[in-house]
Amino acid sequence: MSEPTSRRVSPFAPVRPEWLAQRREEILDPEIAIIDAHHHLWDRAECPYLLPDLLADARSGHAVRGTIFVECRSRYRRDGDLALRSLGETEFAAMAGAEAAQLPGSSHGLCAGIVAFVDLQEDSPAVESLIDAHAQAAGGRLRGIRNISAWDPESAAAGAKGPPQGLLTSPAFRQGFARLASRGLSFDAWMFYTQLAELRDLADAFPDTPIVLNHVGGPVGSPWHRADRQGIFRSWSGAMRTLASCPNVNVKLGGMGMPIFGFEFHEQPHPPSSRQLADAWRPYIEACVQAFGPTRCMFESNFPVDKCSCSYTILWNAFKRVTAGCSRPERDQLFGGTASTFYRLNL
Repeated sequence: MSEPTSRRVSPFAPVRPEWLAQRREEILDPEIAIIDAHHHLWDRAECPYLLPDLLADARSGHAVRGTIFVECRSRYRRDGDLALRSLGETEFAAMAGAEAAQLPGSSHGLCAGIVAFVDLQEDSPAVESLIDAHAQAAGGRLRGIRNISAWDPESAAAGAKGPPQGLLTSPAFRQGFARLASRGLSFDAWMFYTQLAELRDLADAFPDTPIVLNHVGGPVGSPWHRADRQGIFRSWSGAMRTLASCPNVNVKLGGMGMPIFGFEFHEQPHPPSSRQLADAWRPYIEACVQAFGPTRCMFESNFPVDKCSCSYTILWNAFKRVTAGCSRPERDQLFGGTASTFYRLNL
């Protein structure tokens, strides 16, 4: 039986600056260089997050040397060919990166890489021309393509909109996916833990295409899953260990501030401390690092989505707490080295 509509959980929750301001912390290990491997920019009325907001977060104390912009259906062109409308987002992100590069200080690496949206299910010649158009629009910043494939039967039955079931197994999708490696592009994957076998099959079929799994592989804790968090963790961690056998797959460590993960920090009267976040997120981060190793794991902020649960300062402090027992070379990989290598950055 599907869950009542009233129990459906959105991946987004409001960002409340006054609530976030209740929690202040000193910057931990400020010398660690960071590349934020995943963030967005958008001007949604309920939660605007544009270049000035990113600048404020990136300059809040941690040594952020660069960032990766990931598609989020922002600033699409409003008319013209439907297949070309996502070019507006790539142009928008490239403009933000170029503007940041003209500013003094540590802002030169913001939006240093762009992960764009191209519908890989389009006819093969169309996919090739669309990718080339995004590469031109990105002005040398295009690094990859993302097609979200997150689907589960409970939320689909409850009427939630999303991608079709089995997207990664679709022959049409795979025809488009096959065009990435020859253009030196990677693929960002966002799905739920119940779909990880589909990603393993894709990675096995295309061993020369670099893939990075977003948001620790989606061990979601929304109402239709939350009753058995320990069982979810066992299933998720086993699937992640199996997926780690694919050498072309990396994983992003973050995204756990989203409401669908079920930690509910955004519903508390006071924002969490970095220690509270570290305690909650440690099992997931450590399981990923153990399975994939530091050279295939990279930290992400997933801002502004995760900003509903904590500030930028608190989030990176939490990641530093979780990795306090790692060696310095391991931390250098997790906080920047892996992202720099995977996205081919030169910062």
